[in-house]
Amino acid sequence: MEKQKLIRITTIPISLDKLLSNQLQFMNAYYEVIAVAADKDYLEKMGAREKVSTFHLEMSREITPISDFLAVVKLYFFLRKEKPFIVHTHTPKAGIVGMLASKLAGVPHRLHTVAGLPLLEATGFKRKLLDFVEKLTYTCATKVYPNSHGLLDIITKNKYCPIIKLKVIANGSSNGINTVYFNPALFSETQNLELKKQLDIATSDFVFIFIGRLVADKGINEMVAAFKTVNEKYPNAKLLLVGDYENHLDPLLPLTLEQIQTNDSIITAGFQSDVRPYLSIADALIFPSYREGFPNVVMQAGAMDLPAIVSNINGCNEIIVEAENGTIIPVKNTSAIIEKMELLLTDENYFKKLKSNAREMIVSRYEQKLVWEAILKEYKNLD
Repeated sequence: MEKQKLIRITTIPISLDKLLSNQLQFMNAYYEVIAVAADKDYLEKMGAREKVSTFHLEMSREITPISDFLAVVKLYFFLRKEKPFIVHTHTPKAGIVGMLASKLAGVPHRLHTVAGLPLLEATGFKRKLLDFVEKLTYTCATKVYPNSHGLLDIITKNKYCPIIKLKVIANGSSNGINTVYFNPALFSETQNLELKKQLDIATSDFVFIFIGRLVADKGINEMVAAFKTVNEKYPNAKLLLVGDYENHLDPLLPLTLEQIQTNDSIITAGFQSDVRPYLSIADALIFPSYREGFPNVVMQAGAMDLPAIVSNINGCNEIIVEAENGTIIPVKNTSAIIEKMELLLTDENYFKKLKSNAREMIVSRYEQKLVWEAILKEYKNLD
């Protein structure tokens, strides 16, 4: 029997590659999967690794009305030709382009996963425009999947979508976490010591790690300011930053950049395709983001035995249970970051308790195969 077609769309292929890693290959056993995104070279490499077909569609994360219109037209003709059973989109731009083109092309099942709402930080006309686009995306979709209960509440509160269309799959998350792959047992003490040596980290240092884009809305300005204060009091504290800047989209304050560049206790590793070695040499994750969907990095850190300091936002406050596997702080609060950093540095029993719970609380709730099976079940239940 010929398999039905499932088209998965993200704005850029790194989202398919990293945020949905291996899920497309899993789904390809049940459907004929086609991956759609911008950046043709990267997309084709990702498709080859996942063993799925690809279709290049140029899109941008910025507001580009003419380019977006052309993307809708190109995708519309592609969908008319392919006649998929399901189109499933992720990320805001892919959502509006994919859902609008799918609606126009008569695709029977139009699914959109919400993994974050960048519009929450927008104001004025831009906020009104993004609200309109979000509502149009959901109007065109037949089902909308917030990947956390917090996001579902925000969508409902803002009346973006009738509640009948909304559902959180499994315990949240778009892809779960491969706890076999993210496992501290895979890294020997010798490997860890070698990487610490390369990064000029002493064995007696306490390493706070941040993984993600080095941008303002990830809370980097507050985090760096807090760390400066903590480091002056506790010289053995280190801050390890793993990720790239996005100065054209969301630049950091000049004072923050200066501190990162001049403070010897702040170590920058840049973007890393494999973050596990860096998590393996760290003691705690710090993730003071302003907004998230269901952040993979918090699950990854937990699976690697790290307790976490996270901001009180959807996703983060579902993965982390206060005083069990981490601690939760108010958003944009430098003083709270200082307080919790100092707590982990000084209260050894508290730190050990959080660490002892970290991995098990991820394995029991967010193991990847559980999430994949729940998404597959959702597909199979479509009429």
